Amino acid sequence: MQLPVPAGEPIYTGRGCDSPDKVNPVSALRSSLIHLNNAGSALPSTHTLSTQVDYLIRESQIGGYEAFAEYADDLHAVHAQVGALVNCPSEQVALVESATVGWDRALQAIAHDDPLEPGDRILVASSEYASNVIPLMQLANKTGAQLEFIPDGPDGDVDVEAFAGTLDERVRIVSITHAPSHNGVVNDIVGIGDALRFNGSPAWYLVDACQSAGQLPLDFSRIGCDALSATGRKFIRGPRGTGFVAASQRMLNDLEPFPLDLHSATWTGPGSYRVRSGARRFETWEASYAAILALGCAVQEILDVGIDVIHAAISARAEQLRLGLAELPGVQVRDRGKQRSGIVTATMPAPGAAAVVTQLRDAGVNASLSTADYAPIDFAEHEITEQVRLSPHTYISEDDIDQAVARLQNILQ
Repeated sequence: MQLPVPAGEPIYTGRGCDSPDKVNPVSALRSSLIHLNNAGSALPSTHTLSTQVDYLIRESQIGGYEAFAEYADDLHAVHAQVGALVNCPSEQVALVESATVGWDRALQAIAHDDPLEPGDRILVASSEYASNVIPLMQLANKTGAQLEFIPDGPDGDVDVEAFAGTLDERVRIVSITHAPSHNGVVNDIVGIGDALRFNGSPAWYLVDACQSAGQLPLDFSRIGCDALSATGRKFIRGPRGTGFVAASQRMLNDLEPFPLDLHSATWTGPGSYRVRSGARRFETWEASYAAILALGCAVQEILDVGIDVIHAAISARAEQLRLGLAELPGVQVRDRGKQRSGIVTATMPAPGAAAVVTQLRDAGVNASLSTADYAPIDFAEHEITEQVRLSPHTYISEDDIDQAVARLQNILQ
């Protein structure tokens, strides 16, 4: 499958960039690199990189506040760009520093305004990411609530039918990772949302789209969750230190973040304040506006190409990679689920996953090591201690995949 998109290097010719070629040496450094760690942090396009650098230069020329004023229209447009990516009104989008910050801000609002009580239930997927489970454990330990893991179905993704059968009035929070970072699964977040609505559940529904935003279509209105969080650095190809959370109208009507600041609320009197309307109440005053502007650039590139095109391309590369890995002696592909993401995971023979990741990097292939602390329940259930994670993007060619598999084969010989 030949990608109908550029190799990832659109040239920026916009404001503040006197010579677009000034950042193009980065492309030369990438020419021999096969970057298969996009589930960790993807390579930004030249356009995105130039946008961020140019803004920083402008800050150094005229001052931070002045640069913000000059770029105000472009910066305010980022909420709408992210909203278009996930099919959500811009007023329901908050820009934050990471997916974890967005997810945590939603949970803090629930804990502050709708506190849990002893006997309440919190349901999470067995493959839920540790950074989500740990604060839920804290909340359960503090309140006397119970944390429970939803079983997997026969295909390895979350069992929606079993989930629906466990719902009762005590279920207060449901947290699902759409595309876990360690097994290739794509969980049925729409099915979970439908089950909650069909059963009339009042539970708050949190979705971690950290690994799916930018590679899989997302429809916030169809999912029916209360908060959907994602990062900019992964498949969106934005800068590190960026992310967003989309909040439901119910969350905006019923909850206020804790703590607030002078960006998310207005001090109206000696003992009173007014919370900002819309999801920007989940933001704080200080931010890296260079990074936010670059996030908008990265998102706009997705919108211009089309998420369906990107999804098809990444899926094709991932399946090619799975087939190649499966032919290597001793390598076991560990991905499962009715639908699979662009994350490919495999356990390795000697010298083992950790050593393989290091040796692949030395051979010009970026990969990642997944360890049991990512998702202890899931790793233990499948008797895995560590595995190699490989995650292609649209700038990875069919030949790149073949070369990566060949280099791995050389390491394992």
